[in-house]
This record gives sequence, structure tokens and C-alpha cells, in this order.
Amino acid sequence: MRIESRYNGPPGSGNGGWSAGVFAAEAGGPSVVEVTLRRPPPLDTELSLTDGEVRDPAGELVAEVRPTSVVDVVVPPVDLDTAVAAAARYPGLVEHPFPGCYVCGPQRTDGLRIFPGRLPDGRTAAPFRVPERVGAATIWAALDCPGGWTVLAPGRPYLLGRIAAVVSALPEPGDDCVVTGALVGVDGRKALVHTSLYAPDGALLGAARATWIAS
Repeated sequence: MRIESRYNGPPGSGNGGWSAGVFAAEAGGPSVVEVTLRRPPPLDTELSLTDGEVRDPAGELVAEVRPTSVVDVVVPPVDLDTAVAAAARYPGLVEHPFPGCYVCGPQRTDGLRIFPGRLPDGRTAAPFRVPERVGAATIWAALDCPGGWTVLAPGRPYLLGRIAAVVSALPEPGDDCVVTGALVGVDGRKALVHTSLYAPDGALLGAARATWIAS
């Protein structure tokens, strides 16, 4: 396994959702898995997965992949126009802890450019134009940052710590999808969030639950 440099989150490390999706795919099997990131995933580094542990060439633990219960909680959808309007209020356009993030960084013209803005009820929503190359890791990535932006605020950075996702189907390249996120609760430095991704026809493509850690 290798996280290519273009799939970064914070500078010098892989986007958490993309990396977790790569690790989950490597684990294989029909069961739902939960990925816990033990340190920022290194870029352009050959990683190995053995007995549920992702390690770098020096043997350092990067992540753990474990079976988990079904992800059956979804965040209700909104229509595309509502998602577009929310994205115009994306706080990351003004202040972003990692503006070069592959998923939600406004500096990345070659990224997914998912800009989750806040809805009146506290959820986040954003449109997502599916890239030409789409796989399960793309969906894990799309389900990542919209959850974080339910709790991220100026001067209050968070990083993904753990995520479990279910990919029901892959969208077609060029599809205009909608992703929504919701904050479930905050316990100390930990924030529990849910995210869901919807196809243009409203079908559920994927759902995730995740824990973000205040950094």
C-alpha cells in the first residue's frame, strides 16, 4: 500500500479518510471495518498490513483495522441547491487549518473540493462533483471532512482519529452528489460525527461514523 502525495490532508501526511479507505480495501472481506489512525499516515511510503496493523518500513504502527458493527445511522440529505448554498458559507474559504487538503482544501484545484457549509440545524452539507477516477477510497475521503467541519472552528483544529464507513455503491464520474454531516456529541477532546453521501437521484451511496480529536 502507498498513499500518494497528492492525497494529503495536513502537510506531509495522508488525508485521513482517503488513507483509511485504502487500508480498509487492503483488509478485504465482506465485514465492515473501523480504521483507527495511530499517527499521521506517511506519504509515498510502502506500508504493510498484517493482522490488522498497518506499519511503515521501520515497523512503526500507523493504523489499526478492526471488524466493527454495521454503520446504520445516516444523516438526512438535502437537495443540490441547498448544498451549493451551504458551500458558499464554507468557513474554510476564509480560514482553513490545512488549505492544501485533497478533500476540502480551497487551494487544491486538483482535489475533491468538498466545501461543507453549516445548515440552520447545525448539519453540514456540500456538493461533490465526482472525479474521473472513483473508487472506494474516494467515497471514504468524501465521507471524512464534512464530519470534521461540524466541529472545526477558527482556532479549534481537529484531526480524524477513527472512522468506519460503508460504501453501498460507486457514483459515476461527473455525477453531482451531495454529502451531509452531523455532530453527535463532544466528550473532552473527542467529537463523534456521522456523514452520508447521496447520488443525484437521492440514493444513499455511503455512510460513516467517525471520531475526531482536537489537536
